[in-house]
Amino acid sequence: MKRLILLATSALLGWGAMAQTEVNAYQPGITDEGITYFLPQTRVRVVVTATKKHHEPGEFCEYADRFLRLKDVPLTAYDEWEIKDVKLYSFGVADKQKAYSIKFKSKTSAPFVELAQDGRILSINAKSSIKDAELPMPSVTKGNNKVINGEDFKTAEILSAGSLSKMAELTANEIYDIRENRSLLTKGQADFMPKDGEQLKLMLSNLDTQEEGLLQLFKGSTTTETHVLAFDIAPTQSVEKQILFNFSKYLGIVDADDPAGTAVYMSIKDLKTLPAANTNVDKKKEVEDLRYAVPSRVEIKIFNDQDTYVTQSFPMAQFGRVEHLGGELFNKKSTTHVQLSPVTGGISKIEAESPDK
Repeated sequence: MKRLILLATSALLGWGAMAQTEVNAYQPGITDEGITYFLPQTRVRVVVTATKKHHEPGEFCEYADRFLRLKDVPLTAYDEWEIKDVKLYSFGVADKQKAYSIKFKSKTSAPFVELAQDGRILSINAKSSIKDAELPMPSVTKGNNKVINGEDFKTAEILSAGSLSKMAELTANEIYDIRENRSLLTKGQADFMPKDGEQLKLMLSNLDTQEEGLLQLFKGSTTTETHVLAFDIAPTQSVEKQILFNFSKYLGIVDADDPAGTAVYMSIKDLKTLPAANTNVDKKKEVEDLRYAVPSRVEIKIFNDQDTYVTQSFPMAQFGRVEHLGGELFNKKSTTHVQLSPVTGGISKIEAESPDK
């Protein structure tokens, strides 16, 4: 199965405080005169939780109906999958198409700038209080599977039988004997009655274990695993119905182009919540500004032809626009503390400190 799993991690790069900034279009590399930063692209991790049940046939499976009247007993091994849950998580990565450089002016001190490891700007003149969230990772967890080895309860008579059919018949007779003994114990009619309630409980438990072990020789056994799978998507435009993956009841999650399963789709809808643009920007001073994103909310839906697994909306940088924060906010007369979202690039907190403080 092809899956793309991207991780967003963060680190710190520090500079001392600066009086004024100049922002230019991105030039590859970082010089001693300044830093390059990126605004984020918002991505979504689709986390699918599915259960896998493995059915293993018993040694006497073909005689289950004949001797024990057990119906629908598997005759061959097979897997059975079911999607239990789908969740969505948003995260940010550096958008290489939205890169800018902050140049340090001569004879001034640089601001403290905090960047994520991939270059996303997190804060200026402040310690960022918003970090990249830890995203769920693919995993496999085994269930509380109780498989009893029926071989341990075969009697000498069963083991010495000359055919599989005869072994199955003798095993079925042993199961009926166990059930009869349990009935006699509970009615107080057994030849060897326990001395107290605890001993009775132990004897009944042993009979239950023996019966279950021998029954598994006919009906087989089932083990369960919980699988967590992750798909990262990078929405850039509205999509009404696009295949995310195919799901097979017997194979689990398969690739989107695999005809073995039925399609699970995603839809992407821009809710157009973007506020009106600031038309009062002084074009002459834009070069001094800090860039930040104004995101728009986007609705993500994961569904198939019968059901909707999840519908959720997130603010996304790439559906919004880039705006400017005035460069005069970072001059030596006052200090402005700015924190930006590592997921959307929007301003999450801004405080201006007066020069008297």
